[in-house]
Amino acid sequence: MRAIRLASAVLLGAGALTSCVPAADAAIRTDFGFNLLPSTVRAGGEVTVHVTRNRACRGEATVDSPAFAPATIPPDESWTTVVVDWDAKPGAVYEVEFECDGSIGIARLTIAGGRPAHHPAHHPTRHPHKGVHAGEGGTLAGFDLKEVGLGTALIAGSLGVAYHFSRRRTDGDAG
Repeated sequence: MRAIRLASAVLLGAGALTSCVPAADAAIRTDFGFNLLPSTVRAGGEVTVHVTRNRACRGEATVDSPAFAPATIPPDESWTTVVVDWDAKPGAVYEVEFECDGSIGIARLTIAGGRPAHHPAHHPTRHPHKGVHAGEGGTLAGFDLKEVGLGTALIAGSLGVAYHFSRRRTDGDAG
């Protein structure tokens, strides 16, 4: 009987842990790291595309998607900003292909509903972003603090329930 309770607790814990992985933002991983910030944006909005420089990605990286014009990240940089096309369909999920030194990775970009307040026609002389990229602005690996806290609470709760079920005695065990 104890083995059944322990197996149930382990399965409950494993189920809780696997449910914490965001399926919509899942990316196909390759030999180098890459990500999109944010991974959900409105048409006409900006997305910062990152690559992690390592042995597998030392040269120029290219980023391509039907949602925006192709972009390159020079070997001495790790990020660039792209602007999502104004005709990107709200609710659509576009694949974003990262390529560096022969390795290819795919991430997904979701287009939110509505339009941003500023249209490029209102700012015809936009200047490219220059300067230091100083962090993720309140995120941890693309997750905000609410998501991290919720995931931590789910994991802690499932571990507590698993411990409770594995340690609980029934009337038949007490004798």
